[in-house]
Amino acid sequence: MSSAPKAVLPAVNAWNAEYLDAQYQQWLNSPTSVPDDLRSFFQGFDLARNGHAPSAVTSGASRAPSAPSDNAQAAVVNLMQHYRDLGHHAAAIDPFGREREAPAELNPLHVGLTAADMDREFSTGDAAGPDAPPLPLRRIVEIMEETYCGSIGVEIAHVTNRTEWEWLVRRIESTRNKPQLTKPQRVHILFQLHRAELFEKFCAKKYVGVKRFSLEGGESLIPMLDRFIEHAGDAWNTEEIVFAMAHRGRLNVLTNIIGKTYEQIFTEFEDAWKPDAALGGGDVKYHRGYSAARLLPSGKSVWLCMCSNPSHLESVGPVALGRCRAKQRMGGDSERTRCIPLLIHGDAALPGQGIVAESLNFSQLDGYTVGGTVHVVINNLIGFTTGEEDARSTKYCTDIAKSIEAPVFHVNGEDPEAVVHAITLALDYRMAFKKDVFVDLVCYRRHGHNETDEAAFTQPILYKAIHGKPSVLKTYAERLLAEGVISEQDMEGLRKSIDQPMDKAWSAVKAAPVDPTPDPGHRRWEGQKGEWTFEPVETGASREALLEVSHALGQWPEGFAPHPKLVKTLHERARCVQDDLPIDWGTAEALAFGTLLCEGTLVRLSGQDVRRGTFSHRHAALRDVNTSQLYIPLNNIREMGKPGTPEDVGTLIAGGPQKGKKRQAKLCIYDSPLSEFSVMGFEYGFSLASPNMLVLWEAQFGDFCNGAQTTIDQYLAAGEIKWQRWCGLVLLLPHGYEGQGPEHSSCRMERFLQLCADDNMQVCNCSTPAQYFHVLRRQLRRNFRKPLIIATPKSLLRAPFAASRASELVEGAGGFHEVIDDPIFPSKNEKKRVKRILMCSGKVYYDLVTRRTETGRDDLAIVRVEQLYPFHAEMIERIIASYPSDAEVVWVQEEPQNAGAWSYMLVQFRENFGRDLPYIGRRASSTPATGSPRRHKEELDEFLTDAVGALSAEKRAAALAGAH
Repeated sequence: MSSAPKAVLPAVNAWNAEYLDAQYQQWLNSPTSVPDDLRSFFQGFDLARNGHAPSAVTSGASRAPSAPSDNAQAAVVNLMQHYRDLGHHAAAIDPFGREREAPAELNPLHVGLTAADMDREFSTGDAAGPDAPPLPLRRIVEIMEETYCGSIGVEIAHVTNRTEWEWLVRRIESTRNKPQLTKPQRVHILFQLHRAELFEKFCAKKYVGVKRFSLEGGESLIPMLDRFIEHAGDAWNTEEIVFAMAHRGRLNVLTNIIGKTYEQIFTEFEDAWKPDAALGGGDVKYHRGYSAARLLPSGKSVWLCMCSNPSHLESVGPVALGRCRAKQRMGGDSERTRCIPLLIHGDAALPGQGIVAESLNFSQLDGYTVGGTVHVVINNLIGFTTGEEDARSTKYCTDIAKSIEAPVFHVNGEDPEAVVHAITLALDYRMAFKKDVFVDLVCYRRHGHNETDEAAFTQPILYKAIHGKPSVLKTYAERLLAEGVISEQDMEGLRKSIDQPMDKAWSAVKAAPVDPTPDPGHRRWEGQKGEWTFEPVETGASREALLEVSHALGQWPEGFAPHPKLVKTLHERARCVQDDLPIDWGTAEALAFGTLLCEGTLVRLSGQDVRRGTFSHRHAALRDVNTSQLYIPLNNIREMGKPGTPEDVGTLIAGGPQKGKKRQAKLCIYDSPLSEFSVMGFEYGFSLASPNMLVLWEAQFGDFCNGAQTTIDQYLAAGEIKWQRWCGLVLLLPHGYEGQGPEHSSCRMERFLQLCADDNMQVCNCSTPAQYFHVLRRQLRRNFRKPLIIATPKSLLRAPFAASRASELVEGAGGFHEVIDDPIFPSKNEKKRVKRILMCSGKVYYDLVTRRTETGRDDLAIVRVEQLYPFHAEMIERIIASYPSDAEVVWVQEEPQNAGAWSYMLVQFRENFGRDLPYIGRRASSTPATGSPRRHKEELDEFLTDAVGALSAEKRAAALAGAH
């Protein structure tokens, strides 16, 4: 908006043609660069220039000359534009009927009109309908009041895209922003309200005092969602909808919209289902998700899935979006209309939880867009007990939508017909422009935060208004009765048609509970199992496949100019298999990805700067230094399979590698926005719907995953046992102590290990590129999926001593090793001289080997634990037993004593072997690492001395000086 003082601008009635023409040209180039009143004026008139016909949608434009000749007509157009921009401030959206103060700009006097003008006729453009004749100003005001100040308040002034804005105005003004419903449609709305209210009353009667977070006060949500599904399926041929919502009204939506049966809901109320209790898991009923097919009256079917959600309310938003994106990808839904998302927010959580802003930020990014999301806000006018005046600094809870110019429709929840109209308009906008849109359902919460809470303690005025307020069902029924749409007999028939099935279901559950949980192994998960096993699988690739992939790594199109510093690296990658060159971590990863792609497995990797890699080690995507054109070598190994085909989405994987296939799947690799919480949640959701894809998220540094701790705790670690949802997401977390300070050393491995139980996920710390290659491919080779946490290296990425060879990657090479014995003691006889076994994990192995060489110790064995969880006790016991029984076994780590894996390993040794595991390493610390490079070296020398032995004075001085 312009900040120019209004005093220096001509008054509206003093505008001249030259001034208008100059300002109009400026407005065409930059709509926000001209003052507010001029912007409104130009939007209204859409002046013709260069022979182009004026826009027919804007007021007066279809009949106006290129410059106004009548100041009063200009003022009328200005007034109409004020209604479009500001009418929502005076809209009748309050469920209690409280009047809202109208802005002064909606007064005709404000724009220079007088009482004498009220009966003059003026052009209205299409605002009063196509080809409408001039109308008296009095009637024009009535039309604009009806359109913009009724039960729906429209916020679109922030939409700067002219095509979108005109589309919205045309749709809104052509219907006066009101639905045109038939009698059967109105009766159907009444039926949906009956279902919503009677469900809550039934539960309140049967389960007195039990928390259910009822929908009472917001029952219009049910006809709204019902209309959304039918309109999506019938008008737009949508086949699947992904929902996400918090607790409020969730049970009502699950049973009346998603299709969870009364029997399943009541079983959960009765707490009568045993398997969850036996597993020690499960979740409360208002957190669970569900999926089912919805058969529409037209005969079409729409698959509905409600995502499970913890109490971290908005955290589920990006999960639902990732899940939707995966379904679009697998179905080849390039238009993003066959599968669409709908997120249901609370009015306090929407502006209060930052993950909403993060998710809106990536809504139009190539790697994360789902073609627009329809957002519905259940606006209770209150948070837990917090009122609006303490919950936000903005006028509306939806003002965050303006950050991405998403239209907002505020609708009075007491007008169910307006609610149905608003959601229809929102869906059509989303489908037309593939952008986000918000519907703010302004309602109330009849009870407190839950049914046992007394909200009047903190909100006495609001709850005084709520007390005794008739339900929307009652008021809408009375309206239809008064209009002769239904009779009293119809009302009674509706009630019985709902009450009787609930009574019957409740009685049936009392006699025989039913399984309330969805089968995790259905649909796309068919053939997968939930049980962990150490049973080895073949993870090697054929030499021919490795050659094919490596060759592609060093190729680029003719005329393409990669950065000169990369050419040597790319050529070495191309020759690494053929010439048996050392294979570093970036190359091993590329070979793992490429061989999977050639087997029909889509690979998706996202995170901050992942295309290049934080440490410039990956270079999976190349940029032309002259044009910045993007080229991805791994997407040019073979001809690409079409999206949604078996060659593209991994459905071939169930039968193992497919020999002779000449197509490949796609590597989807995206540099993410600067977010961990929303992006990791998105990838978790993506993996929920794609068991045959390798889905990875990489942190810029390992400890950056702290920003997504909610996703780790509530979804990755607990999702399987809480909600019976399987997931194969891989987290790549750079980890290692190289003296880079407390923020860039630790991925907080100890936190992941504390979350490990019930074989819920895998925590690995690979010491070689070959191990990394095999663990990535293993993730897709088994018939079960578990999240995989990999502590990836930093300084080892290019270290020659940590490189692998192609012979370690081929079929029959042995695959991934959970534990690696010391290679310098290949036989039982040689192991006899060992006096101490140093057990370790990750980079510290190389520090220990170096110190052993420097000190000449030949009685120390160094055993690497590559997979910390699940703990392979049998393999560790077998390795230890191969050494002398009196050999001391200790744990060595580079992390502080209260971090890293020692506490976890100590418990494992005690429980599995009945022995302690002495510790060698840094002392306990409240920070992950020291910020002093010199102190880092001193600490390293100290624990290596404890573990292996001291260096000579000269060598120690050189090491501390950095020369070693």
